[in-house]
Amino acid sequence: MALSGFVLAGLYILVLASQSLATIEINMEDRVEVLLGKQVEISCQYKMDSDPSTVIIQWYTKPAGSNSQRQRIFYKDNTGAILDQDSSLAGRVTVHDSIPGSVVVIVEPVQLEDELLFICHVNTATEDGKEGMTQLRVFSKPEVPKIEGVHTGISVNEKDPTQIATCHVKNGYPLPNITWYRDHTPLYMKEGVLGVTNQVTRDTNNLYTVISVLHMKVKKEDKDVFFYCESSYFVPEGTRMTESDRIKINVHYPSTSVELRQVLPEGLVKEGDTVEIRCFADGNPTPPLTFKHNGEDLNEQLLTDDQQGVVLRYATRSDGGMYTCTALDLETLEELENDMELSVHYLDETVVVPKSPVVLSQGSSLQATCNALSSLDTYTVWFKDGQYVSDGHTLKIFNASMDTFGTYQCLVTAPKLPGLQSQSFLEVFVQGQPQITDVREEDLQDGENSVNITCVVQGYPTPSITWDLPDQEQDLNGLSSSMEIPGGGGAISTLTVKATSKLSVVCEAVNEFGKDSRVHKIESIEPETTPLPTTTTQGSGVIIAVLIICVLLLAILGSVLYFLYKKGKIPCGRSGKQDLTKQKSNKDAIVMEMKTDKSDEAVLLQGVNGEKKTP
Repeated sequence: MALSGFVLAGLYILVLASQSLATIEINMEDRVEVLLGKQVEISCQYKMDSDPSTVIIQWYTKPAGSNSQRQRIFYKDNTGAILDQDSSLAGRVTVHDSIPGSVVVIVEPVQLEDELLFICHVNTATEDGKEGMTQLRVFSKPEVPKIEGVHTGISVNEKDPTQIATCHVKNGYPLPNITWYRDHTPLYMKEGVLGVTNQVTRDTNNLYTVISVLHMKVKKEDKDVFFYCESSYFVPEGTRMTESDRIKINVHYPSTSVELRQVLPEGLVKEGDTVEIRCFADGNPTPPLTFKHNGEDLNEQLLTDDQQGVVLRYATRSDGGMYTCTALDLETLEELENDMELSVHYLDETVVVPKSPVVLSQGSSLQATCNALSSLDTYTVWFKDGQYVSDGHTLKIFNASMDTFGTYQCLVTAPKLPGLQSQSFLEVFVQGQPQITDVREEDLQDGENSVNITCVVQGYPTPSITWDLPDQEQDLNGLSSSMEIPGGGGAISTLTVKATSKLSVVCEAVNEFGKDSRVHKIESIEPETTPLPTTTTQGSGVIIAVLIICVLLLAILGSVLYFLYKKGKIPCGRSGKQDLTKQKSNKDAIVMEMKTDKSDEAVLLQGVNGEKKTP
């Protein structure tokens, strides 16, 4: 008995030793990360000494850090595998275990509630099980931050920090973080100067929305900077950041200076210009402005639409003077003032002494002056018939002659202000005997050998012009016409005659101081002859065609006669005798016809019918 008990005890010890040597090893990742809506794989690798056919594999899930009961999602033994349909993963989970020693759980698409602790439990029928765990983390990338600034102006005189802008970040998980920037410098909270308040909400989709509000005491320098917010969030690859758009804020600050400036036109102003004067204050917004001219309030109709300037249309010299702009700060009630002097330059009409017209005697002299009142230095120049004569206010003429006659122009300009000018004209006539300056001839080509003779005469008073044909007896009444030279000082006359032979024409001009004449000789004009028409190439072609057609007709006629002769239809020679003998009843008729004609053919036929031979 003692021996058998000892043997049983030994066997029991061996069994316990063998159980202690049999082990199961499980290898799993501590953490797996995935984006919301994507696919995730959680792997369980195991090793064991027992027969693999006896392995039992189970998967469980439970919320991390809680004491809640775990929920099975998968079971497998040597009889089969079961996917539990009552779990939160039902319909989205699959398990792959085709590779020995490996079981993979696949979830798609991943939801936020899938952020659980996944437990892999492996055991056999005779061995206790081992477990491995993996924490699944789910991330959602938030939308791009949207920033909205305050639409009203923000005064630098505010005592407490004022709301500057709001930043919205939606649909993020885990909770995103928001940082504010001024230019490229991050902003940090400072008591009484800068503050940030964040409001976090969780939507029905369990994603986070963060609304961050920036409060700050602004300074004048903040008008030129930009503000933006930055969202930082977690993704499986690490941390990411997204920036919002840049905005500027409307900073209100008082004016410290005012400037009144002429903006139109550039440079000096002359009468007739459109002048615009504007007042510039360096505050924001522009304070109310008032304008004065020489100490008196300006008419509101002269103000610009934005009430920040004055417009003078068709400015006159009376618009010149002192202009004043006054700016009133509504917060401090302080007044700022600035003024400017406006000069409207002018050039009056020119005055020429003596007045036009002026009549001179030949050999006399003239001194004329031209002046115009101006606010600028002027320059005067004289022209005659568009040609330069002299410069200066005085025009001097010595030893007047017929060449002195003409229209003199006095032009006064202001060199410092182009476009400012004035002018007057002086007509000068010189008394004296007429002078014929030109006699010219023009062929009218009217087919009647007519020509025009034009006589140009200088002289004052205006001379009368007469014509004469010493060698002809033509009546000149109605054949000539005369006209005074525009501006006076001469005349022009035109005579129309027929030049069928050589002619001498005399032009004579007379006034109270004498007369002048000139003889003009006209050569005869040969009448034009019309050339005979020449035969054209087209006419020659028609004649040649007619000749060819005639030759062809003669050839055809000859061929017909020859054919009839061969057929015996035309009696000639012996053949003709035999035919006529057989038709004796017709012989006398033929003979009578031939005798009646008495032609060569009749003699020939008579010889045939009388049996006589023709040589």
